[in-house]
Amino acid sequence: MITYWKYDTRYVQVDEWQPGYWIRVSNPTTEELELLESRWNVPLDEVRDANDADERPRLDLEENWLAAIVRIPNSYVDEDGDTVFTTRPLSVLIKGDVFVTVSFFESPVLTDFIAWSNRRGQPERRGCDMLLSVLLSSSVWYLKYLKQMNSMMMAAEEQLEKSMNNEELQKMMGLGKYLIYFITSLRGNEMVLMRLRKVLRNVTYDEDLLDDVEIEMQQAYDTASIYSKILERQQSTYSSIIGNNMNVIMRTLTVITIILMVPTGIAGFYGMNVPNGMESWMWGFVFAILLSVILSILIYVYLKRKKLI
Repeated sequence: MITYWKYDTRYVQVDEWQPGYWIRVSNPTTEELELLESRWNVPLDEVRDANDADERPRLDLEENWLAAIVRIPNSYVDEDGDTVFTTRPLSVLIKGDVFVTVSFFESPVLTDFIAWSNRRGQPERRGCDMLLSVLLSSSVWYLKYLKQMNSMMMAAEEQLEKSMNNEELQKMMGLGKYLIYFITSLRGNEMVLMRLRKVLRNVTYDEDLLDDVEIEMQQAYDTASIYSKILERQQSTYSSIIGNNMNVIMRTLTVITIILMVPTGIAGFYGMNVPNGMESWMWGFVFAILLSVILSILIYVYLKRKKLI
């Protein structure tokens, strides 16, 4: 779908495009891609790259177009009802008064950017300033999703303190994977911003906006890195606890086995079908039982003093 957005103190969707309007493309069809190429000479190779979920962030100059691929955060609920966090590529193309964004998925980032700009009454931004605004909005959404992840980490930690179960451990592992996605994508966006700074040397841009983008992006990257390290240490701690609990269980079972070997040995010795002097003694059975109990108690006391149990 192709929509056109005009800025006049606020973003308003219009039916026809005019120079300076924002061309927002979401889940484009083949006909819409052909329209981009025929009407605005948009390089479709740069556009189609955004359809690759694994495409890395980059900034290129192609046919006088400034083409950027940035990764923006996204989330959805899977069939099991769990929230999944990921990042997807967004293609941004700039040439003169033409500004195009292309995404092959639905994301709240750009919608929130429009609502936030209208609410705050931000000045009109064009060209590279518009690209900086998109990067700023995506960094803010990274931080929003990171706060949600932190809440999920705390909830899983509280549950694991009550009882160790595989479901909560799997959630922790999933959060670790999402954090790696975020860290990698933010690092790629930083590289795009570094290359963009070279382009900005030759054009007029909002320096304060650039500073805001750098601050928010660095904060998102640092926050994701901190959460990843905390989660890694938590997983290491839980692994140690699980291993220690397993050692305790195995040691307890070993002690029980040793203690049970005494009555088993005595019963086997006196139960052999050979003369042993006790087959005709009326207290023979009682004697075997008492001997088993006394020896078991002595072994228990010995193991207790050696702190083996």
